[in-house]
Amino acid sequence: MNLENLKKYANIIIDQYQKEFEEISDYIFKNPELGLKEIKSAKYLIEKLKKYGFSVEENYCGFPTAFRGEFGDNDGSAICFLAEYDALPGYGKDKNENGHACGHNWIAASTLGAVIALSKLKDKFSGKIILIGTPAEETLGPKVDMVNKKAFNNIDIVFQMHLSNKTNIGCRALAIDSFKFEFFGKTAHASAFPEDGINALDSVNLLYSGINCLRQHVKSDVRIHGVIRNGGLAPNTVPDYASCEFMIRSETREYLDTVTERVLNCAKGAAMMTGCKLVYSNVDNSFDNLLNLPALQNLMEKNLIEAGVKNINRGIEGGAGSSDIGNVSKVIPTMYTEMEIESEKNCYVHNENFLKYVNSDSSNIVLNKAIKAMVNSSLEIYTDKTLLKNIKEEFESLTNRQKYKN
Repeated sequence: MNLENLKKYANIIIDQYQKEFEEISDYIFKNPELGLKEIKSAKYLIEKLKKYGFSVEENYCGFPTAFRGEFGDNDGSAICFLAEYDALPGYGKDKNENGHACGHNWIAASTLGAVIALSKLKDKFSGKIILIGTPAEETLGPKVDMVNKKAFNNIDIVFQMHLSNKTNIGCRALAIDSFKFEFFGKTAHASAFPEDGINALDSVNLLYSGINCLRQHVKSDVRIHGVIRNGGLAPNTVPDYASCEFMIRSETREYLDTVTERVLNCAKGAAMMTGCKLVYSNVDNSFDNLLNLPALQNLMEKNLIEAGVKNINRGIEGGAGSSDIGNVSKVIPTMYTEMEIESEKNCYVHNENFLKYVNSDSSNIVLNKAIKAMVNSSLEIYTDKTLLKNIKEEFESLTNRQKYKN
């Protein structure tokens, strides 16, 4: 069967299983669980994989709600799809409910749908189909740990998609470091014996001032934002303990490392000026920036168009958050795509109104197109060794170039 006919056959299979793919999205949406507590979601996805003949490793890389499913052989390419299924807190009338306002229910359905469809086509190509369930993307970011534990060493290509307000094959995800700064001073009566006190809150304020001065002297893509966690207990007592947390972001890991060092120096200087002791630590994993590959972008754009997607962007302008998939993109060629969903104006991910759209008729239409685009892009790689070779060569070139960019 030639590639064109194979794609047509793939589309037929995807349409046949569309209702089940929608049910996957619906189940995850209606059972929102926070990061590392996605017990129901992980179990449900694992059972689906086993139903379709995948071998599954549970508790993957030491995370109870992570898993790895495989189907196929080692004779061809190994293509991996990444599922996310953690929800966000703070929704509902009393702001005490969890919700998939980031659409991770849709991500889980699209990647699981893609591997199920590919498993039904396996007799048409050689290679391995892989789905890795990656929990807690919104918080800890276990993909970082998976990278460090060499989980992607025997994988050739990674695919993932995300709902958004526009379709974009040139997505932007900033590198990020997160720190907790704790300052330890000495209590004293703030009026009677202020000279005996060492004010920990002064250190926090000086750190804020230092960072505000630093902002003028960094590149425009840098973001530094934080909050005070502790600032003292009583206004007439010199606080002997204060703490704050900061997130530091930049377009590249290489430049972020230099900015992070300067922020740490601001904290050390603040402690020196007040006489406090400083202790700092990472709050969450550090994420790398997302590396986009033109060869994969071109491949995805072609298959998105064939799936009926219009108005495809490939720019990286505009605001951006951070994701642990950036770390994956630094070790394996990764195609991360944002898919447009019809929604009201100025309704974005994490917005409570976004909950109305991530499990709707509109999202199901986009789900069908997304699965087709990922499956058919994969089929091109599975059946064309030269294409994979070109992608890997471009990846090596770009990763080496970015190391020396800054």
